[in-house]
Amino acid sequence: MEVTIRKVDLKDLSLLQTIGRQTFAESFAKDNTAADMEQYLNDKFSAEQLRKELEHPESQFFFAEVEGEVIGYLKINTGTAQSEQVLESALEIERIYVRAAYHGKGIGKRLFDKAFAIVQVEALRVIWLGVWEKNPKAIRFYERQGFVVFDKHLFMLGKDEQTDFLMKLEV
Repeated sequence: MEVTIRKVDLKDLSLLQTIGRQTFAESFAKDNTAADMEQYLNDKFSAEQLRKELEHPESQFFFAEVEGEVIGYLKINTGTAQSEQVLESALEIERIYVRAAYHGKGIGKRLFDKAFAIVQVEALRVIWLGVWEKNPKAIRFYERQGFVVFDKHLFMLGKDEQTDFLMKLEV
């Protein structure tokens, strides 16, 4: 299976909205209420919100594609775009999601490798991310990549207060 990683731009807004909503729902709908999911998806994946994120000079999105079909995506932040200013000289992986049908096929690793390549080019020292404490599959994936928990923070999914572990990898 040939996987292509390409940078997302404004013309891809509708595709980004679709893959973002789909992959987030696939990942978390079964563990959360429909009302909380709907509120989160409407807030975080609105065209207006995604346009702001795409236009931020310190945020970048990348699609993973197979035969022209978007199957996953990555959002990274540096500088002021980071959701929290927790580490110096850092890149945040804010979102890394793959459609459920493609789990276990190395797509997440390919997207992670893209973030790692950017860290090296920009001579940054740390990659960090937040991962839901109740997502052991993702936590194990990041641990296999060398990430360690260094803190935690509050994540609001609709009206539900959840805890994310903050994990980092020093490079």
